[in-house]
Amino acid sequence: MSSNPNQPGLIASHAQYVKGAAEETIGNVTNSPAWKASGVQDKEQGIAAMKRAGQQRDAQEKGFGGVEQKLGGLVGCEGMEKEGAESRKE
Repeated sequence: MSSNPNQPGLIASHAQYVKGAAEETIGNVTNSPAWKASGVQDKEQGIAAMKRAGQQRDAQEKGFGGVEQKLGGLVGCEGMEKEGAESRKE
């Protein structure tokens, strides 16, 4: 078990971003302004939380390496790709 309190925040913020992207897609497909707005809001909150968690993160100790890098590429999150690559180097 990790002793790092920032890790759950980083994971949760990525999950929130992915949730927002899915909601926004549903809103676009169904032409639902409520779903679109909810998706945009969740994505923005997820990005803000990722930035806060990333500023406090030491890539050598807290990264998920290749897994994080690949997941970042899959969901289109450049920050996740970058942080995964940085933690993978060590």
